[in-house]
Amino acid sequence: MADLGFTHDELARRVNLQIQELTGKPGTVSERTVHNWLAGATRWPPAKMRLALGAVFGCAPEHLGFHPPDGVVKRREFLAATASTTVAVAGPTQRRIGVGDVQRLQTKFADVIARDHLHGGRKGIETDALALAEKAMALQQVGSASQRVRGLLYATAAAFTSSAMWAAIDGRRFDAAQDHHRRASSLAAMSGDPTIAFRIWSHAGSLYRHMGLVIDAQAANDVARRLSITRCDPLFASLGHARHAAILGLTGDANAVRRAIDQAQGALDQADPAADRPTWITNHYDQAELDSLALAAHLALGSFEEAEARAHRSLAVLRPHMKRSRGITTARLARAQLSQGDIDQAVHTAMSVPKDQAAHPRVAGMLGSFGRSVHELAGADSNARTWDQWVNDTRRNST
Repeated sequence: MADLGFTHDELARRVNLQIQELTGKPGTVSERTVHNWLAGATRWPPAKMRLALGAVFGCAPEHLGFHPPDGVVKRREFLAATASTTVAVAGPTQRRIGVGDVQRLQTKFADVIARDHLHGGRKGIETDALALAEKAMALQQVGSASQRVRGLLYATAAAFTSSAMWAAIDGRRFDAAQDHHRRASSLAAMSGDPTIAFRIWSHAGSLYRHMGLVIDAQAANDVARRLSITRCDPLFASLGHARHAAILGLTGDANAVRRAIDQAQGALDQADPAADRPTWITNHYDQAELDSLALAAHLALGSFEEAEARAHRSLAVLRPHMKRSRGITTARLARAQLSQGDIDQAVHTAMSVPKDQAAHPRVAGMLGSFGRSVHELAGADSNARTWDQWVNDTRRNST
C-alpha cells in the first residue's frame, strides 16, 4: 500500500472494482475490512477478495501476508468459497466465458508491449503485467468455458507473465525474473501454444546471458529453438539464432557466432512479412534487432570494428517506437568506439543517449561502465571532464 500510495479507502475501492469486474456485482470491502487485513485479524480473506487483491497488487495472497488454514478447515473453506463465488457470479446459471472475454484482455497486451518499448525495465510494467495475468486466471475460476477458450486464457496469462519476466530482466531484478519464468513456463505448457512457449524460453536464454550463466543460457535458448514454431515460421527461427549468437559471444567462439548470425539472417530473409504473428514479435524483431544482437555478440568477442558497424546498421533502420532499444544500441556503439581508442567520438556518442533512456537500468549500467573506462583511458583530460559534466547534468534533470 505504501509503495502504491494507497489509503485504506483507496484500496477498498480498487478491490471492490476488481470484484465487480470478476463477478458482475459490486464488492463489499470497507475501510474496516482493510484495517482487519492489516491488523492480522483476517488471516485468509474470502476467495473473491483474494482474487481481487491479487489483481490489484500483482501477487499471490500469501505474498501479502495471508495464510490459508490447514487440513480440513482449509478444504472446507475452499469448497465454501468456490460455491459462494459461483453463486455471486451467475446466480442460478453459471456465466459462460468466451473468446470475447479473452480478446478484451488481449487488447491490453499491446499497451504493455508499447510501454516496454518506450521505457522498459520499470517495476510498474512488471506489476501491471502480473495483475493482467491474474485477471486471465481469475476468468478460469468464475465461469464455464470450452477447452479452446481455457487454452487461450492460459496462453494470455502466460503472455502477461512473460512480459513481467522481461520487465524484471530489463530492470536487473533477476530473482523476480526467475520466479516469473517458472510461472510463465507452467502456464504456457497448459496452454499448448508454441509461440508463447518460444517467447518464455527465449527470454530465459537472455536472462541467463545477462547473469553470465552461459551454459544455462544456451540450454534455455535451445528449448526455444527446438519448438515446432521455429520449423513453421522462419521469423521465430531467426530470433532464436540471433539470440544464440549473443550467447555464443560470451564463449569466445568467433566462428560459432558468425554461423549463428548467418543462420539468423538467412531465416529473416525467408520470413513472410505479411504472415499473421503475435504482436510481441512483430513489434520487436526485425533487421534492427538482429543487428543489435550481432552487436552484443561482437562486443563480447572483442571484435570492436564489426560491433561498431552492426551498431550503425541497427540504428539506421530502428523503428521510431523502439526508444529503449535505441538507448541500449547507442550505449553499445559508444563502448565499441571507446574500445578502438576513439575517445572523443565515443564520449559524444554516449552523450547522445536521450536523458530519459540514460536512466534505464541496463543503459545506466552500460554508461556507468563506459564512464569508468573513459577515466582509465583519458585521466583528467577534456573528454573526461566533458563526460562528468554530462553525467551531472543528466542526474540533475532526472531528479
